[in-house]
Amino acid sequence: MAPKRSPPGSATSPMKGHGGKKKHHNNVENGSAMVSSPDAVALQENAPTAVVTEKEKKKQNFIVRTIWTIVMIAGFFILLAAGHIWIMALVTAIQILTFKEVIALANEPAREKKLPYGKVISWYFLATTIYFLYGESVVYYFKQVVLVDYYLLPFATHHRFISYMLYIIGFMIFVSSLEKGRYRFQFAQFAFTHVTLLLVVVQAHFIMNNIFAGMYWFFLPASLVIINDIFAYLCGITFGRTPLIKISPKKTVEGFVGAWISTIIIGMVLSHFLIKWKYMICPITDFSANVWSGLTCDPNPVFLKRTFAVPSFLVPLVHHRTYEMEPIHFHVMVMASFASLIAPFGGFFASGLKRTFQIKDFGDTIPGHGGITDRMDCQFLMGFFSYMYYDSFIASHHLRVGSVLETAIQSLTLAEQLQLVSALHKYLYNQGYITEETLGCLETVRS
Repeated sequence: MAPKRSPPGSATSPMKGHGGKKKHHNNVENGSAMVSSPDAVALQENAPTAVVTEKEKKKQNFIVRTIWTIVMIAGFFILLAAGHIWIMALVTAIQILTFKEVIALANEPAREKKLPYGKVISWYFLATTIYFLYGESVVYYFKQVVLVDYYLLPFATHHRFISYMLYIIGFMIFVSSLEKGRYRFQFAQFAFTHVTLLLVVVQAHFIMNNIFAGMYWFFLPASLVIINDIFAYLCGITFGRTPLIKISPKKTVEGFVGAWISTIIIGMVLSHFLIKWKYMICPITDFSANVWSGLTCDPNPVFLKRTFAVPSFLVPLVHHRTYEMEPIHFHVMVMASFASLIAPFGGFFASGLKRTFQIKDFGDTIPGHGGITDRMDCQFLMGFFSYMYYDSFIASHHLRVGSVLETAIQSLTLAEQLQLVSALHKYLYNQGYITEETLGCLETVRS
């Protein structure tokens, strides 16, 4: 059957034709022609699927991030209760993993160039630096142990010389590995390794010294950084408007200031509870100490209440001329201010480093969080400051048993050492602390 045609001269026929052409012309101009291509149809069908997939991905990442946050917090408090030695092991693991992530940025080009000993030299310098720094801490805080041990005494008395010779060996290996045409790259690798050691391992060493001084000086600074990070985010999304720094465009001035105020307040509240716990404020004297071992000590004076005069302009408001509080709270305000105003620049530094190497995270060590460095970039700076502040304004510098023992061993002859021990035993006998038999045995040995 032939198609039905419009009668000639019909008014509708030309108008239909004109209207159809105009409509088709407009649709083509608008990019929505009546006849769609197969690719466009497929794109329209897959668009909702892509949105759903993106939402599912974000949801899954949030779940993983939350689970690992809980795992890390629980694991941290378990190690905190287990004792100082376990927290030291945690800090050691963190500094090694951080070094691994940062140095990997420079090692990747080295693998491509097939340079000899590139990665080995970096790890050798790490081992040498850890040996030197940890040895310094152990010798300083436990002289009374290492100086009386037959096998440890040579290592303790010659520790710095041994460390220096180990470094020189690494230096010689590096120089012997230089290849013509690659000098610039190899020296850049050498400098990158040393800067990483300085910013990561050396600063982590002072965090270790904070643990020796008392768990409080490790836990509080670390907590202040975490508190500041949380409230910078909350204040930023709530009323953040003004960009803070170009290197990190999501940071805002409002979040920065709001986090500073919040960190000071919460830090003082947290400190109020921590100073009541001897396990937190007592310096380490025994590596086997834990939360259940009943650690005791004479607290540092900053943890004891003192009477302070209230400024005259505040007397009408508080109705008191004096006020009793622990001096530590004034120090907490200083440390909280550093954690809020200066420590974040460690994070900005890390952001700049990531942008330099065009990476999103330093690694994937922690599922949902990225690498260890992404979480610890501010902690190293804060830990170093805490040690310097503690040693300058808070630590009680008095004569230690280890210092006396070091002087006796290194400065006195054998006869003088026996004379010192004999005199000390006579003093203890006269005070009634030892028996006459013990004193007699000592005199027999001396003669």
